[in-house]
Amino acid sequence: MPSERRSWAPLLAVCAGYFMVILDVTVINVAVPVIGRELSASLTGIQWITDGYTLVFAGFLLTGGALGDRLGNRRVFCSGVAVFTVSSAACALAPSAPFLVVARLVEGLGAALIVPGSLALLQQAYPEQAVRSRAFGLWGSMAGIAASAGPLLGGLLVSTVGWRWVFLINLPVGAACLALTLRHVGRSPRRADRPLDWPAQCAVVAAVALLTGALNEAGRRGWSDPAVLAGLGLAVLAAAAFALCERLARSPVLPLGLLRSRAMSGGAVIGLLFNFGFYGMVFTASLEFQHQRGFSALGTGLALFPAVAMTMFASVLSGRLTRRTGDRPLVVSGMLLAALGLAGWAAAGADPAYALLVLPMMAAGFGTSFALTGSTATVMGAAPEAYSGAASALFNTTRQVGSATGVALGGSLLASAGDYGTGIRTSMFIGALAYLAAAVLAWSCVPAKGAAPGPEPFRSDGR
Repeated sequence: MPSERRSWAPLLAVCAGYFMVILDVTVINVAVPVIGRELSASLTGIQWITDGYTLVFAGFLLTGGALGDRLGNRRVFCSGVAVFTVSSAACALAPSAPFLVVARLVEGLGAALIVPGSLALLQQAYPEQAVRSRAFGLWGSMAGIAASAGPLLGGLLVSTVGWRWVFLINLPVGAACLALTLRHVGRSPRRADRPLDWPAQCAVVAAVALLTGALNEAGRRGWSDPAVLAGLGLAVLAAAAFALCERLARSPVLPLGLLRSRAMSGGAVIGLLFNFGFYGMVFTASLEFQHQRGFSALGTGLALFPAVAMTMFASVLSGRLTRRTGDRPLVVSGMLLAALGLAGWAAAGADPAYALLVLPMMAAGFGTSFALTGSTATVMGAAPEAYSGAASALFNTTRQVGSATGVALGGSLLASAGDYGTGIRTSMFIGALAYLAAAVLAWSCVPAKGAAPGPEPFRSDGR
C-alpha cells in the first residue's frame, strides 16, 4: 500500500456511504411527528415515510449485489451514493407528504445499491486478511453507531435547525463519499456476460418486501392479524418461487451452491440473530426511556450512548485480535457477552434504575460489534470473488430481516404484555436466547484459526 493515509481512504469512503444508509433508518423516528404536523400527513403517510425506505432497501439488496457483480461494484456503489444523495435533497425540499414518501422510496433504492458493494469494495481494496479484518470491523461498527446515534442526532437537529436537516446532512457526506471513492477505490471487474435473471430478482424483491412489511405491521397489529398472516404466507411463496428460479437459471443471482457452504449460510444466520438481538434492544430501550421514564428524544439518544461507545472500541479490538486468535473465538465470545448483557437487563427487575442498565447496554453493544468482524469475514471469505456482491447482499439481507423481526417482536411484546416492565424483560430475554443460539452456531460454522473459509468450487453456471 502506498501510504497509511492513502491506504485507509477506501475504508473512509465505504464507511461514509454505509453510515448514511443505516443512519436514515433510525434518525427519522424522532422527526416524524414534526414532519407529520408540518406537511399535514395522515397516519398512513407517516408510516410510509418511516417504513417505505426500509422496505425498498431490504427488498432490493440482492438486486444491488447482482448488479455489482455484473457491472462492477465501484460503478454500482457510486451510482447508489449519487441516487441516495439526490433523493436526500428531494426529501429535504419536499413540499408535501406524498412527495416525501416517493423521495424516501428512491432513497431506499440508493441504499440497496450502496450496501452490497461496500463489503465487496473492502474485500477488493484490502487483500491481506489481517488488514481486511480491521476494515470489516470498522465497517461493522458503523451500523451500531449509526443506529444508536440516530435518535440523538435526529433530536438535536429537529430541536435546533428543523427536520429538513435530517436529510440535508446527507449531502456533504454523500459528496465526500463519492469523491473519495472515485479517487481512491480501484475499478472493479465487470462480468457483463452474466444475465440478471429478472424472474428471480422480482421474486426475491417480493419475498423480502412482503416479509419486512408483515413484520413491521405485526408490531402494530399483532401476529394473528389477517393482513400480517397473509403477508407472511405470500413471503414464503415468493421465497419458494425464488429458489425455483435459481435452481432453473443458467446463471443464478445467488447460486444455491453458496448456501451449501456451512460458513456462508451459517454466517448469514448469525448476522440475522445478532441483528435481531441488538436492534430489538435499541427499539425497546428507546420506548422504555421515552414512554416510561419521560426522556426527550435527545435524552434517549444520550441514554443509549453507552451501547454506541462500545461498538467502535470493540470493532477496532476485534480487528486486531483476529490475527492472533482467528475469527471463531471472537464471534463466540462476543455473542456470549451480548447474551449476558440482555439477560442482565431482563433480571434487573420491573423498574430498575438507569445505572443498572448501563452495563447490560455496554455488553450488548460491545459483544455485537466484537462478533460482527468475524462473521463478516466468514461470509465474504466463503464466496468466490465473482460473487462477492451477492455474498454481501445475502449477509446484509439476513441482517435486515433480523432487525425487522427484532423490532416487530419487541413492539408486539410491549403491546400485549400485562405491564410495560414485563414486556421489555421478555423482549430482552428472547434477545439473549438469540445471542446464545448465534454463539452455538458460530462454534460450528465459523472456521478456526488457520482454517479460513475458502470459496468452494463452482461450475461455470455458478452452481
